Order: sequence, then structure tokens, then C-alpha cells
Amino acid sequence: MAPSSRRVPDQKSKRKQSEKAGRRAEMLCAFWLRLKGYRILATRYRSPAGEIDLIAKRDNLIAAIEVKNRINRNDALLAIRPQQQHRIARALASYAGHIGHHGDLRLDLMIVGKWYRIEHLKNAWRTAPL
Repeated sequence: MAPSSRRVPDQKSKRKQSEKAGRRAEMLCAFWLRLKGYRILATRYRSPAGEIDLIAKRDNLIAAIEVKNRINRNDALLAIRPQQQHRIARALASYAGHIGHHGDLRLDLMIVGKWYRIEHLKNAWRTAPL
């Protein structure tokens, strides 16, 4: 068997593990948000504009929450490029339009770190237009 053919299953396995860890991080963040008084409106919301990991509401605010499972804060912040920020903002605006929401919109980042430590950065990208 050629060495390159052995790497493919390892890459698939690593990708599956990362996907599973990401889903676990999203579920943990959704639970944490509920404890903080948010109501989860959607998980893994997809629109033609983009995908949002979590959409949560508290009072008259709807937040699009990008969840990153990273060991440190800098890695999580660098993992989201401006283009992705704009896609998330457009997807949130689309979602708000579909449900007729005319209140505040916000883009948040939640980082799940070592030992499942959660950091919630509210309004993480103030410059991304909604």
C-alpha cells in the first residue's frame, strides 16, 4: 500500500474528531447561554448568505454566535477572517428579516478552551456591517 493512501483515512478520522468536538462545543455553549438567560432560536442555521453556529435571543436582542473550540483566545480570533464575519452578518440580517425582528442584532464569539472553559465575547466584531 502506498504511503499516501494511508494518510487519507487518518485525515478523515481527524476531521471527524474535529467535527465531533465542534458539535460538542456548540452544545456546551448553547447550554451556557440558556443558563445566562438566552433563548436558543436556531443551531447551525444555513442561508444563502452563510452559516451561523447558534442564534440566541435575550430581550430585544438577537445574537449570531460563532463557536470556536480552540486552546487560546488568539487562535480563535484569528480563525475568523473578515470575509467570514461579513457572511455571518448577512446571514443574521437574513434570519432577522425572515422572522420579522426589528430589534438589535449582534455578532458574538464563544471560545471553548482547555478544560471546557467558555469565554463569551459579546459584539466581537463591531466593524462588520449588519
